[in-house]
Amino acid sequence: MANKKHVALLKQGVGAWNAWRRTNPRVRPSLSGASLFGATLCGANLREADLRGADLSYANLCGADLSHADLRGADLFWASLGEADLTQANLSYADLRGTGLSEANLSDALDWLPGMRRPEVLETQEMGAGGMVR
Repeated sequence: MANKKHVALLKQGVGAWNAWRRTNPRVRPSLSGASLFGATLCGANLREADLRGADLSYANLCGADLSHADLRGADLFWASLGEADLTQANLSYADLRGTGLSEANLSDALDWLPGMRRPEVLETQEMGAGGMVR
């Protein structure tokens, strides 16, 4: 369950959110199950955030820091993650259909695919126009 204060703060905008993150660097944001449908979160510091099961469909997360974030089961349908940092993010069971990943950093974020090594994942990943996952 998401922390209501964290959700309310994030909905105030990226500027307010990032300022709060700078003053509270040890707090791990609890946004699991949060409804962030269509949110504009470009450049948001979501490092180490708990976003399990969050609805981020149609959200704009361009340039967001999602490194070490827990996105298990998150809905990222048609979300824009261009230039986002997903280093070591957990994407298990996340819905990535239509997600824009152009220039996103996926270092160590693809290891969740059971039984597949990174080269196989990257070779079999079909990318459509604009870096969209099909």
